[in-house]
Amino acid sequence: MQAFSSIPVFVSVVESGSFSAAADKLNITKSAVSKRITHLEEELGIRLINRTTRKLSLTEAGHRYYEYVAQSLNLAQQGIDAVSELQGQPRGKLRVTAPMSFGVLHVAPLIAEFLELYPDVEIDLQLEDQMVDLVQESFDIGIRIGHLPVSNLVAKRLAPCLSVLCASPGYVERYGVPQQPSDLSQHSCLQYSYYRGGTEWSLNSAGNEYRVVPKGPLSVNNSEAIRRAVLEGAGIGNLPTFIVAKDIQAGRLQVLLNDYHLPNHAIYAVFPQRKHMPLKVRAFLDFIHERLGTDTPYWDKLWRD
Repeated sequence: MQAFSSIPVFVSVVESGSFSAAADKLNITKSAVSKRITHLEEELGIRLINRTTRKLSLTEAGHRYYEYVAQSLNLAQQGIDAVSELQGQPRGKLRVTAPMSFGVLHVAPLIAEFLELYPDVEIDLQLEDQMVDLVQESFDIGIRIGHLPVSNLVAKRLAPCLSVLCASPGYVERYGVPQQPSDLSQHSCLQYSYYRGGTEWSLNSAGNEYRVVPKGPLSVNNSEAIRRAVLEGAGIGNLPTFIVAKDIQAGRLQVLLNDYHLPNHAIYAVFPQRKHMPLKVRAFLDFIHERLGTDTPYWDKLWRD
């Protein structure tokens, strides 16, 4: 009965919202997804999905069918997880997502060592600054930075994430050093468009909070791009030290407003809650925590020592 083999395709279409997104997720063609859904409907003898040029929607039968098959797919995954615990050696594909800059600088350099330790594991590392849904996108582990929204994910804290206001020596020489937060209104402040703290920069000193609305000619959705612009003298950046620590140490960037502190955040490894954790997930969690889990990460030691 082909209906059973079509369950993962149907669930992916429902959760992804389109045939094309489901095809990308399953690594098959859009036409293959469409054919599987059509054959499923023909076998069941009822339409499950209404197709329009703009969107897909479930029929009443589709809603009822999804309620059951989504549970069965979840139980099947739990069965795979339970069996994998008995394998004795981590194996299989491990899907990991991380923010672009942090992933390039601090996760990717560790991958070769992990694969050498666990040769039966294959890693699919996706770097994306915009937050993705781990469950919907079928990721095993995500690296998250900053405030974590309420969810069903389990979070393991790895390290603090400090940020500083910084500028190039050339910019400082040309435009001067801001002495207090209000001075920032007279400067070019470069903005990270995915910043979840809102449009304001918050600085604290001696128990007092100062809020500044940064204004400048550049807004970017990637921190590394802001770093490059700051290095070239385009303005002042609000950047995490895991990106700029080497530049500060080398004198390419200068920390501003040292008496004021930006909010402290943290770096987490997050993963879906499971009754049985696959060995590949446990191995990577332990590995990444051993390499990055600390109260003073190695990048902060560079510019603070």
